Amino acid sequence: MSHDLTPLVEHLEETGHDAYLVDADGDDATQRYVSGFGAPDPFQTLVTPDGVHLLVSGLEYGRAQSEADADSVTKLAVYDYRDLRAEYGQAEAKSRLLAAFMADHDVESVAVPAESPVGTADGLRERGIEVTVDTDDVVGEIRETKSDREIEHIRETQAANQRAMAVAEGLIASADVRDGVLYHEGEVLTSERVATAIEIALLREGCALDETIVACGADAADPHDRGSGPLEAGETIVIDIFPQDKATKYCGDMTRTFVRGEAAAEIERRYAVTREAFEAALDRLEPGVTGDEVHDVVCDVIEDAGHETLRSDPETDTGYIHGTGHGVGLEVHEGPSLSFGGEELEPGHVVSVEPGIYDPAVGGVRIEDLVVITEDGYENLTDYPVAIEPADRR
Repeated sequence: MSHDLTPLVEHLEETGHDAYLVDADGDDATQRYVSGFGAPDPFQTLVTPDGVHLLVSGLEYGRAQSEADADSVTKLAVYDYRDLRAEYGQAEAKSRLLAAFMADHDVESVAVPAESPVGTADGLRERGIEVTVDTDDVVGEIRETKSDREIEHIRETQAANQRAMAVAEGLIASADVRDGVLYHEGEVLTSERVATAIEIALLREGCALDETIVACGADAADPHDRGSGPLEAGETIVIDIFPQDKATKYCGDMTRTFVRGEAAAEIERRYAVTREAFEAALDRLEPGVTGDEVHDVVCDVIEDAGHETLRSDPETDTGYIHGTGHGVGLEVHEGPSLSFGGEELEPGHVVSVEPGIYDPAVGGVRIEDLVVITEDGYENLTDYPVAIEPADRR
């Protein structure tokens, strides 16, 4: 998929740099975006006013030629990398060949991402190349606005995510309850068992994730606690799944909260407040509205219901203790932000909407959908019921 890098080239011209250099492997979102290529080992992408140029090992050369969104692909061997490494060692050999690569493209100064290796920057400076860290994160800003193709990739990942959520919800809904603990097929149903079922379902969909959240009771009161141990009846079970498609590398993100059995009145009340805040946030979404404003309406609902937020008490560790949402794309957490200081939303921004209320004495509640901002509002990329009582949707 080729991306329009015109804003990056314009940024280079404004800042007086000849090129933008990315030195990273294919798992790096900036590398993936500018090169359109993925490789397990670091390679170099040079973006200049005349195009995108890759420097890769011989192992990746053929695939880079056919898959990368590049105007040229060059092998390390062109610069006698093996001989340079034998004479100077790996670090200096790399800086020498990179300097030669840049000289071939008339590059004397480069901007690099903040995550760029220090060794690469220092080595280039020793070779007389001016290296400046791009503190504006220009590629990150470009990535915030998704093309129709990117939105479709995210939609597909989110659809797979929903099918994995249905597997998890079905396990909880069909479980037996013995002495307040959930059992499935005669064995205790644990956070780990549900998480494993989610991961297997996603693998079948061509997606993967490093970990997921299946947190019950007090664990669910910590928004990033992955959860462990037996799932219990009458307690909130927060399931947050954030996979990445293995082919396109685009992510999905959604959260649902379930209670198997009878929920206490306070849990029911908190769930209702969270859903009201969730719907208030959705109602506020449109181009021109800031992420800060969306976050404010969520805080209004939750504070009016008697709970603290980080707006009302920056030091609170119960109540609403995170932002309302974040961008989702090649990374599961990227811009823009629906939180304090969040910027103006524009068509093509894909963001999560995920208010929640947390207290170890009660548990945690969170509801999350993934939406895209459109010209006249938003489109919800999530089509999954919001309900506290689990149902078998497998």
